[in-house]
Amino acid sequence: MNKEGDTPIYFLSNDLEFPPVENANKEGLLAVGGNLSTERLILAYKNGIFPWFNEGSMILWWSPDPRMVLFPSKLKVSKSMRKVVASNQFRLTKNTCFERVIDHCKTIKRDGQDGTWITMDMKNAYMELHKMGIATSYEVWENNDLVGGLYGIDLGHVFCGESMFSLKSNASKFAFIRMTQELNAKDYKLIDCQVHTEHLESLGAEEIPRAEFISFLMGNL
Repeated sequence: MNKEGDTPIYFLSNDLEFPPVENANKEGLLAVGGNLSTERLILAYKNGIFPWFNEGSMILWWSPDPRMVLFPSKLKVSKSMRKVVASNQFRLTKNTCFERVIDHCKTIKRDGQDGTWITMDMKNAYMELHKMGIATSYEVWENNDLVGGLYGIDLGHVFCGESMFSLKSNASKFAFIRMTQELNAKDYKLIDCQVHTEHLESLGAEEIPRAEFISFLMGNL
């Protein structure tokens, strides 16, 4: 353990463990190091922790407070998007081309971001989780072209969204809306959106205390 000011920074070994999420600093950084084994990633997500770091950086593990989530029943769909969803412009599939989705999420240009946090090690780790049926992708097609999609970790009652991409206007929104409707029908408790963005807020996502989020993860709410 090292310290920056009054905030302890925990350095992980290869032992399969994390410090309590309450130890995260004000930005949500909980720990540094460790590895991206499937066992560690599953442990992380089940405890409200996720990896997020840039190429060339050490692995950084986060558990922000508050947590941005979407309760599926609170999904907001604008009038214009209702028309898109009701039209035949796009069609949605699930788990038909996970690797293509993560590759697009890795390479898509994003405003205000240089490079990508989806490193090759990260991609390989999520590919393994996909083979285990834990990492899930939703794909959006226009005719026979893949034009959008998203992927995340499916915990059975909580879906942890990781990244999305869009090559056509509204394609990623279409994926998110249709996925949320599906999860609502299956009585999922919430979708983990991790941190606040105006885009997610426009779709009905909101911030809740981390402790409440953890209670949902543990099945206590």
